[in-house]
Amino acid sequence: MGSKLLRGTFILTLGTLISKVLGILYVIPFYAIIGGDKPALLYNFGYVPYQLFLSVATAGIPLAIAKYIAKYNAMEEYKIGRRLFKTGVYLMILSGIICFIAMYSLAPFLASLQQLEGGYSLEDGIRVIRAVSFALLIIPVMSLLRGFFQGYNSMGPSAVSQVVEQIVRIAFLLGSTFVVMYIVKGSVVTAISLATFSAFVGALASLAILMWYFTKRKKGLDQMLLEDRGELRVSIPTLYKQIILSAIPFIIVGSATSLYQLIDQFTLGRVLQYIGLSAHKVNSYVAIINFDIQKLILIPGTLAIAFSMALVPLVTAAYVRKEHEQVKRQLNDVFQILLFLTIPACIGITLLARPLFTVFFQASDAGTALLQFSAPFAILFSLFSVTAAVLQGIDEQRFTVLGLLLGLLTKSVLQMPLVMLFEAKGSVLATGLGYAVSCIFMIMIIKRYAHFSFALIARRVTLFSFLTLIMSLVVGIFYFPLAHILSPDHKITAFFLILLCGGVGAVTYALLAFKLHLSDKLFGPRGTRVREKLGIK
Repeated sequence: MGSKLLRGTFILTLGTLISKVLGILYVIPFYAIIGGDKPALLYNFGYVPYQLFLSVATAGIPLAIAKYIAKYNAMEEYKIGRRLFKTGVYLMILSGIICFIAMYSLAPFLASLQQLEGGYSLEDGIRVIRAVSFALLIIPVMSLLRGFFQGYNSMGPSAVSQVVEQIVRIAFLLGSTFVVMYIVKGSVVTAISLATFSAFVGALASLAILMWYFTKRKKGLDQMLLEDRGELRVSIPTLYKQIILSAIPFIIVGSATSLYQLIDQFTLGRVLQYIGLSAHKVNSYVAIINFDIQKLILIPGTLAIAFSMALVPLVTAAYVRKEHEQVKRQLNDVFQILLFLTIPACIGITLLARPLFTVFFQASDAGTALLQFSAPFAILFSLFSVTAAVLQGIDEQRFTVLGLLLGLLTKSVLQMPLVMLFEAKGSVLATGLGYAVSCIFMIMIIKRYAHFSFALIARRVTLFSFLTLIMSLVVGIFYFPLAHILSPDHKITAFFLILLCGGVGAVTYALLAFKLHLSDKLFGPRGTRVREKLGIK
C-alpha cells in the first residue's frame, strides 16, 4: 500500500477512533445524569433533522474542494486550489447562516413531522431542534478547513481537531446537564437542550485548532504558490460548477445514515404500534435502534470513514496523472485492509453484545438481541462508505447518487412488511438489505469503469471469514465459562468480560494473520517488521 495512503489513513483512523470511542463512553455518565434511556429519544429527536441540515449547509463542498485541491496540486497549479479555498470560506459562512435561520425557523414544522415518544410535548421537540441548530453557524467553515488540509494530504489537523471537538463537546454536555439536573434542579428538557447545544461549543473549539494549524503552516503553503506552473486559466464560476457537480454525491452519501434513520423515525414507532406492541416496548425499541445501536456499530465504520477521507484526494491525484495501475493498487489494498479489520470487529461485537450493551447502557435482552442482529450489517456500512469514495475519486460520482437511492428505495419498500414480520429486527434487516443493494451496484460500477477485478478480494474475504470463525470459537470457549463467574449484566464485571474475551479474540486473529504472512501482504514492509519482531516465521 502507498505510504501516503497508509499514513493518512492511520492518522485519520486514530483521530476518528478516539473521537468515536469518546462519543460512546460519554453515554454512560450521560444516562446516569438524565435518568435512563427515555430522554435519549428527545436527544435524538433534534439530531436527525440537524444531520440533514448539516449536509445541506456543507453541501459536500469541503470534500469536493479537497478533491479538487488534490487534483490541481497534482498538476502543480497551486494557486487555483488557494482561490478555491478563499472563495469557499465565504460560501460556507453564508451557507451556515442561511441553514441556521432555516432550521431555527422551521423547528415547529420539523417537530410536527416526527413522532415524539416518551411523553414529551411538541414544544419540547421544538426547543431541542432550535438548540442544536446553532452548530450550523460554525461547522460548515470548520469542515472546509479540514477539507483544505486533506487536499494537501495532511491528515493531522483533521484528526486533532476531531478529538478536541469531541472532548470539548462532551465536557460541556456532561457539565451543563449535571448542573441543570442536580444543582439548579431544572427540567430534563433544559438539560437535553444544552446537551444538543454542545455541538456548537465543540465545533467552535475545533475551528480554533484548525485556524491555529493554518496560521502555523501558512508560510510553507505560500511557498508552494511560488512554484505554481500558471499554465491553467480557470474562472471561479467554472470551478464551482465542477465542484457543485462533485459535491452532490458527497452530500447524499454523507446523509446516508441520517436518511436511513429518518425512515425509522417516521415509520418504526407507528408500525410497531400498528401490530399491537405496548407503548413501553415501542419506546424502548425506537431508542435502542436510533440511539444505542448506532453508537456501537459505528465503531468498525470508523476505519471506513478514515479510508474514505484519505482515499479521495489520493485516488483523484493518481487518476488525473493517468496512473491507472497505481489506482488499482490503492483500491486493492484499501478494500483488503478494510475487510481484514471490519469483519472480525463486527463479529466480535456480535459475540460480546451482552456485556457491551451493559457497559455502555444497561443490561437489556432487547438491546442485546438487536445489537447482535445489527453488528454484521456494519460491514456493509463500511463497504458502502469506501465504494462511494472510490467512485468519487475516479470521477464517476454520479453513480453514488443512484446507488444510495436504490438502497433507500429498498429500505422504504421492505420496512413495513419486515417490521410486521420480525418487529424491530425487521427495521435493521431492511437497512442492511438497503446497504447491500447499494454496495453491489457500486462494486459493479467500479469493476466496469476502473477495470478493477474483485477476484483477489473475494478470495481474501473467504480467508478473513475463516480466520474470524476460528477467532469466534476461541472467544466462545473463554466467554461462556467466564460469564458464569463475571456477570455480563453488571457494568464492572461486563467490562472485564469485554477486556478478557475481546483481548483473546484480537490476539488469536492477529497471530493467525502473522502466521499466514497476511500482515506482509496487506501492510508491506511494516507488517513484515512487526511479524519478525514477534519472532513469528
